Formats: sequence, structure tokens, C-alpha cells
Amino acid sequence: MPGMTSGLGAGNPVIVAAFESALLHQGAIVAMVLLIMAVAWRALRLVELHRSSQPATFEPGRPYPGTSPLLPEPAGRRALRVAFGLLWVLDGLLQAQPRMPLGMPSAVMQPAATTSPHWVQDVVNFGATIWSFHPVQAPASAMWIQFGTGTWLLVAPRGTWSRLAGLVAATWGAIVWVFGEAFGGLFSPGFSWMYGAPGAALVYVIAGVLVVMPERCWDGARIGRMLLRLTGLFFLIMAVLQAWPGRGFWRGSVPRSGALGNVAQMVRDMALTPQPRLLASWLKAFEAFDTAHGFAVNLFVVSALAALGAALIWARAVVVPYALGACWVVCLADWVLVQDLGFLGGLGTDPNSMVPTALFVTAAFLAVERPAKLEPGKEPSSLGAKSPLVRQRVISRSLTLARRPGYLLRTTMALGGLSIVVLGAAPMALASMQPAADPIIARAIDGEPQVADFPAPGFHFTDQQGRSVSLVGLRGKVIALTFLNPKCTNDFGMYFREADAMLAPSVRAHVVLAAVVANPAYDGRACSQAYDHREGQQHLGNWLYMTGPLRERRGVWASYAARVPYGRGRAAIGRHGLVFVIDAGGRVRRILHTDQAARTEAERSSLAEVLAGAIQAVESRD
Repeated sequence: MPGMTSGLGAGNPVIVAAFESALLHQGAIVAMVLLIMAVAWRALRLVELHRSSQPATFEPGRPYPGTSPLLPEPAGRRALRVAFGLLWVLDGLLQAQPRMPLGMPSAVMQPAATTSPHWVQDVVNFGATIWSFHPVQAPASAMWIQFGTGTWLLVAPRGTWSRLAGLVAATWGAIVWVFGEAFGGLFSPGFSWMYGAPGAALVYVIAGVLVVMPERCWDGARIGRMLLRLTGLFFLIMAVLQAWPGRGFWRGSVPRSGALGNVAQMVRDMALTPQPRLLASWLKAFEAFDTAHGFAVNLFVVSALAALGAALIWARAVVVPYALGACWVVCLADWVLVQDLGFLGGLGTDPNSMVPTALFVTAAFLAVERPAKLEPGKEPSSLGAKSPLVRQRVISRSLTLARRPGYLLRTTMALGGLSIVVLGAAPMALASMQPAADPIIARAIDGEPQVADFPAPGFHFTDQQGRSVSLVGLRGKVIALTFLNPKCTNDFGMYFREADAMLAPSVRAHVVLAAVVANPAYDGRACSQAYDHREGQQHLGNWLYMTGPLRERRGVWASYAARVPYGRGRAAIGRHGLVFVIDAGGRVRRILHTDQAARTEAERSSLAEVLAGAIQAVESRD
């Protein structure tokens, strides 16, 4: 998958240290913002208390003068808001795990899209590339966006601020569902409710949309019954897909080959993640049971989903409480024995889909059992914009801050939540607009460019156009010099091309990108020109690919400590990874040590950024 940082281990200390430093720095800003909000709220509340210090205004059981009593938030809406607010906070904290910067693309996003169609993989690649190019900023931003969204939902129970929080939650949930979960695996041939389809993030999106809806939509039990029935229909569809022949769920193992069935293999894979020994023993026991009784396990799952679906579609008071209890039992069993809690192993981004699903059904149940009270004789469908209930809520939302210290508190805290979201979103938005990868990727592999100060060894060669080139003749120019084998397809051509494009025109006019042929068997211009055409270097006006007699090249290789091992027939069998940046006076000022392993797109782009930065630093000295 393009953009993956495969050359870096997930625990690379340089990246992890930078990530933790970014979290601490941004965390200090978050703490300062919340402190300012708290101080501002306290000061404004003292002013309000001073204005409302008349004893008559504080009679027990009476509202503030000139206001209407504030109705409680509908129970179903409150359950959704609080439950998913807590889930967003948890998900944000999970993003702070040290393996997230480098492990997220290759261990979470890539596997989610592996079995999906190519167009899904292309979409996921887009998000994975952005994350890979910015492995420090991306997880830090994701953490604060999710933490801020959850905080915002928790502290804003009603009104415009609450609905805005729901909108942010739904929007970010959709982004996670598309790029992080590959559309919840819906386009994968083996997707199953047991594995998390249609994706935990999609449940977050639906919950956010429901919070965005006007509160009058929650009046009465109508919305609760609708949500129960839609959830029941979803369970029935999942039951049909789970029971569909040929999808691999009816077998615990494949006869003759002994290969595990889909569910048993999923459980075995989850058991390999780091986790408590007790939980691992449960998974191994369930794997053995499913291997031996795969048909019975799938029959139970299909029956449970079908029964839950039928009960929720019926949505009668006599069965819904039992269906809710059964939903929790089935979801928790799958959450523990199949999904393995969803957040273990250092790369879990959320508790997977079972807990959000059960919480969603609970909120729908509360919307039925504890609906907002209506005016006697009114039906939910008869409520209009002029009903007393709706009018009372409109009045409540328009109360002045000075007369409602509780509303003032919620407003200031909501602003705090919004500030946290912006703190996460703004830097990532700016970073994603940068075409080059973060330089820290190259530094994590190769270290910082070495600062040097010694005379550059001289050379006198012929370039790919047959022109004579020497170090003395290039005085006044900043030179980036390396050694390339014309018979190898390597990354240095790309490094130099990208670095050249990153330089400002005023800087590029004083820079020469140069290389010496590093293959004992080839010394002619034809090889240099063939390399240029193959690597696209012929379009660089400041590019020199120099060659000459083997004895002279060996002397230059030795003087620059360029190791060029070769075997029989003098064919080069290796290459070095040094780039020397020489100033206009002919002195080496920077040395870049580059790793020779195959590089990913993010790593190559990052190295080009480092090379451009080194050239810029040397040129600015001159």
C-alpha cells in the first residue's frame, strides 16, 4: 500500500519521543484553555450573583424572575449524548498509545481494506498516505479531535452548542468510518456482524446525527420505536448474511486440510495480541470450541440475531426489556470472545462495534420508556411550532447568560471543547496541504544531517553531455554531491528531483545537483545518459552526472569515503548512502547518511525534504 512507513518499526524511539512531546505541548495548551474558560465562567457567575442578590428571587422551587422552567433533556437523547461522549473520550485517549504514529497505517488501515475492492483501497490509501507523511501530527490531531468532541458532547446537554457537538461527532465519525475502517468492511466479501460490520464508527455517526436533530423530535415514544425497529431490521439482515451458505461461517474447520473456519481463525488472530493471560485463555478455549462445533456456534448466532431483530421490530413493551437484556448479553459475549475487547495490543483505536451497538439500543429503549412529557391530550405527531412544550423550549434557549449560570457554565465548557477540537484539526489541516512528508521520518531512520567543515576533495570529470566539470569550476555554487550506479534503479534520482522542486527559484539558481558514476564496469557517457532518461533526470537543468577513467573515480571514491564494493567483471554489487553538501567556497558543510533499505513513498519524500533543508541551510550561509 503506497505511503506506508515499512522501513520504520512501530516503536521507533525518535518518532515516539516526538509524538509524546507533541501531546505534552498540546496538552499544556488544552489545560490553559480550560483554565481560562473556568476563570471566565467564575468571574461572570460572580457578577450574575451580585445582580441577583435579592432574597425574593431565590424562593425554593421557583425559577429566576422573568424566565420559564427548563425542561429536562429527553432520556433517550441524554443517553446517546453521554454514552457516545464517553466513548469519544476513550477513543481519544487510545490514540495516545506510542505505537499509533507508525502502526496505524500498516496495522489498522491497511488490513481493513485488504479484501475490499480496489476503489476502496484507493480511498483508504489517500488517508493512509496523509497519516504516513505526518506520523506525529496525525495521531496527535486525531487524539485531540476525539477527546474534544467527547468533552463537548458531555458538557453541552441542549441547545445550539449541543447540536453543533453532534454535528462534529457525526462528521469526524464519517471520516473515521471511511479512512480508518474502510467503510466498515461492507464491501469485503467476508464481512460479518461478529467482526464489527458495518463498523463501529458508523454507529457513532448515527448517534451524532440523532443529537443534531431538534429536541422536539424526541417528544413522545415515536422516535424510540422507530430506532428500535430499524435496529431490529439491521439484526435480521445480519442474521441472513451470517446464515448465507458459502460464506464460511458454518464450519469450525475445513475437512482434510485442517484449516480453521472464519470465526475460529478470527479468534486465533485476536488471541495473538498482547493481553491478560485470563482473557487469552478464554479466547483459546472458544477457538477450540468453535473448531469442534462451528455449526452449533453459527446456529446460535443466527438464531440470536433473528430473535433480537423480530423482538425489536415488534417493539412492544412486554418484550423490549427482555430484548434489551438479551442484546447486551449477546453483544458482550461477542465483544469478549471474538472482538477481544477491540482495544488491546497497543493499536486498538476504539472498543469496536458491540458496546456502541448495545448503548444505541439502550438509548432507543429509554426513548420509548421515558419519553418527554407532552401536554395532556396531545399526540407526538400533533406537536407544532406553537405547542406549549416547543414554545417553552424556545424560551429556555433564549434565556440570557446572566440569568442562567448553569447555561453560562455549559457555554463556557462547550467553548473549551470546541477549542480542543480546533487545536487538533487546524495543525493537521495545514500539514495535509504540504506535498512533502515530515522530515522527522528521514531523521528517525538516518539521524540528523552531520554538520561538517573541511575542504571538499577535488575532482575533474566529464558530465553526461560531454562537458568538462571540476570542483574548482563550480565555485560560487552550492553542490549536493553523491555517487550513483547507472545500472541500479535507486531512489537518489527521486530524492534529488523532489529536493530541487522544494527549493525556491532564487535558491535553485545557485545550486548544482551532482553525482559520480559508482560502478567500476561503466565509465561512458551512454550509461549516464541512459540513467538520466530512465530516472527522469534529463529535465533538471542543474543536474550533473559525471564519469571518467576508473583510476580517477577510485581516487574520488576513496577521498569521499564512498564504499563501492564490486564482484567479478568489476560489476558493482553495492552502493553507498552519502550525500555531501558543499558550499560556494568548496567546503563540505553537511553530510547526509541515508539508509540503503527499500524506501516507501513517505520515507523518500521525507529524505528529499531533509536534503532540501540542508541545501537551503548551506546556501543561506553564503
